[in-house]
Amino acid sequence: MSSRSSRRVIELEKRLLDDREYLHPRDLPADFVEGVVALSDEDAMKLAARLFMMDEWRYIWPSAIIFNKHATARTQITAEYLRPLGDRMNSWGLVDAFSAIAGPAWREHYVSDDTVMGWTRSSSQWWRRAALVCTVFLNRKVQGGRGDTSRTLIVCEALAADREKMVAKGLSWALRDLCKRDPEAVKQFLERHEDKLPALVKREVRNKLSYDVKNPRRKK
Repeated sequence: MSSRSSRRVIELEKRLLDDREYLHPRDLPADFVEGVVALSDEDAMKLAARLFMMDEWRYIWPSAIIFNKHATARTQITAEYLRPLGDRMNSWGLVDAFSAIAGPAWREHYVSDDTVMGWTRSSSQWWRRAALVCTVFLNRKVQGGRGDTSRTLIVCEALAADREKMVAKGLSWALRDLCKRDPEAVKQFLERHEDKLPALVKREVRNKLSYDVKNPRRKK
């Protein structure tokens, strides 16, 4: 993919930035979406990358939405494309936005298992969390997930003993979403790793298995 952005990419970016009435990704202007759909794969990817580097969430999240709206751009996502986006991650919100791009691409095998497993070995807690959050897109039906116990647990195994809070929360999220698909596999995972899992993970996942929520006292 060339580094130079086409005129249409610049025009669509400007269309969004200049719209004072646009405040939230759920309210993307219809003509912006129509423009995205008409882009080539390469231009759609360039627009998404440019938006991901913005400072405001109303511009960052459309980078993921572009890949949902465009028919084929997702098929061109590679580890090389994702690297500069992921290197920007420094908060759970950016991890979520990144994973909304990377997770579906991994699910459909455009991004390899080896790539995601490489993230589990990163020195950055945000890359490690991203590997876990990407599993949500394997299992959550509303996100297009069809269920994939094997790939989910391979990632979870790699990070079962990680004590970084953001990673532990990501592990809890991954296992809780798998609970809906394969509760027995999650129970066995908890048993196998009882001695090394962070207490937060064990508590929240067991609550999910027993009460269908991570914090039953907060349920109203």
